Amino acid sequence: MRKSILTAICVLLCFGMLHAQTDWMKKSREEASSKIKKDAIDTTHFPWKKGAILNVNVNQGTLNNWAAGGDKFSFSLASAFSAFAFYRNGKHNWDNVIDLAYGYVNTTSLGGRKSDDRIGLTSKYGYEIAKSLYLSALVDYRSQFTNGYLYASDTAKPQLVSRFMAPAYVLFSPGLDFKPNDQLSVFFSPVTARYVIVMDDHLAAQGAFGVDTGKHVKSEFGAYFSFNWVSQIAKNIVYKTRCDLFSDYKHNPQNIDVFWTNTLNLQVNRHISANISLDMIYDDDVKVFENTKTGVMGPRLQIKEVIGVGFTAKF
Repeated sequence: MRKSILTAICVLLCFGMLHAQTDWMKKSREEASSKIKKDAIDTTHFPWKKGAILNVNVNQGTLNNWAAGGDKFSFSLASAFSAFAFYRNGKHNWDNVIDLAYGYVNTTSLGGRKSDDRIGLTSKYGYEIAKSLYLSALVDYRSQFTNGYLYASDTAKPQLVSRFMAPAYVLFSPGLDFKPNDQLSVFFSPVTARYVIVMDDHLAAQGAFGVDTGKHVKSEFGAYFSFNWVSQIAKNIVYKTRCDLFSDYKHNPQNIDVFWTNTLNLQVNRHISANISLDMIYDDDVKVFENTKTGVMGPRLQIKEVIGVGFTAKF
């Protein structure tokens, strides 16, 4: 009987010690977890999302005693740089994008001339007033790096038709932006100010790009629409498009100016990619040669297409 009582007492003591140890371990775990618990405001969250991509494509060819004919030497360079900085914090949304491009071609028969030239800066701030709908303000700037020439024929002297800040397009636009995600943005403004700038005296004297003869700046007021979409249509294939429409209330509002750019990127591996870009511009105030032989000028659809394969670096 005494042995049974002692046995029972030992069992109860062991159970009590085990229970006390379990409570101590549980309490220790809770205290440890409370020490590393995140604050109500998570300081590890960064509102900025930034990135960039650089493409450089180089082609070179040499012919020597080539029966089929062709230029003895050809060299081409196509480069593009795109960077973004997006800010997200509560109802605040701020997008900043820069697009730069430059291309150069040199051949034995034609010499050197550029094949691409673009500067594009866009900044857009929005405050969410409804789901995916933002009250926004947009600033946009477009120009180019170097002089552009018109090559009417192989023997004629090239004619200067553009240069840095001639033209430049600066646009200020408050409006509404429908943005359900980072891949799609549809922006509309019925009250937009656009300025066409020609800072070159020679081009200004000719009334280039719709600016009044002798003037350097032309102000326009109208409606503006911008559609931006980025889509991964297949693995390692990304399509990006932007279409801007502008109607000038003060001068032929039915003639809508169009700026539409398209880019298709095919990523082969980490550093090799193929890029196809297609740009289309129509501006009723910009006169280009309809026939270079007769010298007749008028508004025309401007088309630029570039294909390249080369080095890619992502940041």
